[in-house]
Amino acid sequence: MREDRTYDLVLFGATGFTGRLTAEYLARHAPAGLRWALAGRNPTKLAAVRDQLAAIDSALADLPLLGADVTDAESLRAVAEGSRVVATTVGPYVHHGEPLVAACARAGTDYLDITGEPEFVDLMYVRHHAEAVRTGSRLVHTCGFDSIPYDLGVWFTLKHLPTDVPITVDGFVRAGARFSAGTYHSALTAFSRSGETSRAAKARRAVEPRLEGRQARALPGRIARSPELGMWTVPLPTIDPQVVRRSAAARPEYGPDFRYRHFAAVKRLPTVLAGAAGLGVVVGLVKLPPTRRWLLGRFSSGQGPSPEHRARSWFRVRFLAEGGGQRVQTEVAGGDPGYDETAKMLAESALCLALDDLPSTSGQLTPVTAMGDALLDRLQRADITFRVR
Repeated sequence: MREDRTYDLVLFGATGFTGRLTAEYLARHAPAGLRWALAGRNPTKLAAVRDQLAAIDSALADLPLLGADVTDAESLRAVAEGSRVVATTVGPYVHHGEPLVAACARAGTDYLDITGEPEFVDLMYVRHHAEAVRTGSRLVHTCGFDSIPYDLGVWFTLKHLPTDVPITVDGFVRAGARFSAGTYHSALTAFSRSGETSRAAKARRAVEPRLEGRQARALPGRIARSPELGMWTVPLPTIDPQVVRRSAAARPEYGPDFRYRHFAAVKRLPTVLAGAAGLGVVVGLVKLPPTRRWLLGRFSSGQGPSPEHRARSWFRVRFLAEGGGQRVQTEVAGGDPGYDETAKMLAESALCLALDDLPSTSGQLTPVTAMGDALLDRLQRADITFRVR
């Protein structure tokens, strides 16, 4: 399909911090012969990124640059119709993402992003899933630290349990890193839009087919001390459990009754209490326009930590799973989650959709349902660790 397209892959938003890192990763790891291009609204900044890529690989001095803006539907249509896969880092997605999703769904073009915004993902399902099914487009959100370590981590864990029994999995996240500017802005946007998020989830439930004959649930947890981990565990109200649940609903390998819970693992109780209090203050402040503007201005898009800081950053996700009387512990681990590893995950996901032999699917999909083992193999070869403890 789509072999007549000009490009195998277009990266949209390459002038942002994470976008540049994604472009650099592709410059180092994309196979020879890949037809790819950069897209964005500022030709001068795009050319500067291309110059940086040419320093990595001189063959990229002539990498195509495509003018495209989320406010210009015709430019997005041209990008979508000219490429087999479009990956975007332009957020917050609830404000800037839908025009590109719509263009890709209409053109039958595969789409990827790194959003962690539940409202956006639910709205895109309601508005564009059916069109994507009709045209053969695969719309794959959450292809960064939200939510690939958890979605693929649970998928990896299931390979070590029976598949025809009830399965429970708890995921515990630890990280030593700084959040990206995009994540910061998306999180504040989500906190300020709790009502819109609830309405989007309700609209999705009204049109999404119900699972029959099986159960797949993402359950809330509670703050507790885990003797097994030797840490305090704090429920994380992120999009990640929803993504895992949707993968479980789509794949029989998750068993007849699947349950997932999602936590942060913290060593000290005062850290937990201080974090909860601080989050409560931020959620209250972001509801008010003046303080929301001030908070958003504290960390501008395009900013990020130095290479030295990123080199010291890390993440680990531990999974404790049980099914059919068997217990297994697994771990997913990598480097800087907010920037380097997110760029790697997005780039490898884009290459996977563009180049690998994948199941025939369409519509809005999770990383597991779109790419599964092919992406798992790619991430392992790219030095993200998936192991049984």
